Amino acid sequence: MKLEQIETPAALIDIARMQKNIARMQAHMNTLGVAFRPHVKTTKCIDVVSAQLAAGAHGITVSTLKEAEAFFAAGIDDILYAVSIAPSKLPRALALRRQGCDLKLVVDNPTAASAIAAFGDQHGETFDVWIEVDTDGHRSGITPEQDALLEVGRILHQNGVKVGGVMTHAGSSYELDTPQALAALAEQERAGCVRAAQRLREAGIACPAVSVGSTPTALAAAQLDGVTEVRAGVYVLFDLVMHNVGVCALDDIALSVLATVIGHQTDKGWAILDAGWMALSRDRGTSKQSHDFGYGQPCLLNGTLLPDYVVSGANQEHGILSSVQGGAHVDDIAQRFPIGMKLRILPNHACATGAQFPEYHAVAPDGNSAAWRRLQGW
Repeated sequence: MKLEQIETPAALIDIARMQKNIARMQAHMNTLGVAFRPHVKTTKCIDVVSAQLAAGAHGITVSTLKEAEAFFAAGIDDILYAVSIAPSKLPRALALRRQGCDLKLVVDNPTAASAIAAFGDQHGETFDVWIEVDTDGHRSGITPEQDALLEVGRILHQNGVKVGGVMTHAGSSYELDTPQALAALAEQERAGCVRAAQRLREAGIACPAVSVGSTPTALAAAQLDGVTEVRAGVYVLFDLVMHNVGVCALDDIALSVLATVIGHQTDKGWAILDAGWMALSRDRGTSKQSHDFGYGQPCLLNGTLLPDYVVSGANQEHGILSSVQGGAHVDDIAQRFPIGMKLRILPNHACATGAQFPEYHAVAPDGNSAAWRRLQGW
């Protein structure tokens, strides 16, 4: 199916750009001498993940147990569930492990650690549990020097639970925009996670895996001594936030939303699209960055950027395309963007935009596309 034939709005993946992004990250990991475990929450798509594994990735990271179940059913058994486990979800985790899935769980507090230990003892299961480490104050985890790190480690270790490793995510990297700052945070992330593993080992608790990662720090890291694996997710598609962070060019962004012009407000200089926030998402991540891309950056069907225009507003099913100069081009908006014209909109946040669609249209270099299913739900 050609782009002109696809009903809008639709999520498009540029296969050539995606493959280039995969090759770039995998080559960097190979140079650094670490294993790479991609985070699949960005695409939740078996076709995309198959390409990542074919390029040399080892195992996957998931954000939901539904992802773990679906990817295990597709033949992938080395899975890290990188969200602190809620005790109520342990039966689903147990079912996966009993089916042969090498599922690894994550905790960052004594209560959850105790719940895993008790549940494992009750069901005769030795869970593989990794401890989340906070290396940048971003969201969750235990800081490397906190007493709670050893407390959680001992609760697990003394109750027969395998402490498989430590993991961290430097999510504050999304707030940076210089190579120097990204490199410094990548080293902070590495050093903090390695230190946490060292403390556990010194306390007699085996900690074989040291897992770090975010797309910006993964690409910025110059050395990863003591790290066994890296995780990253959005790199496979990239987005406008990542462009502002400085880790990709606009023409590296592999995800776009196909939209159609459905009307005009010529006195305001607006073209109206059939892609509102239900298609583009409400994510306005670039609003806090150096370049605000509104709800997305428009392009022609062939990918040519339209830098003088932006999706400046969005309602549920309506997008507003306008000039970045405000009053400029008001008189010719209807001529420039006639009704029925199709455009591609680059998104602020690939994960949030992808989540609006049940499938991607994967576009090959010859312009033909194929449907790639996407997981939804938890």
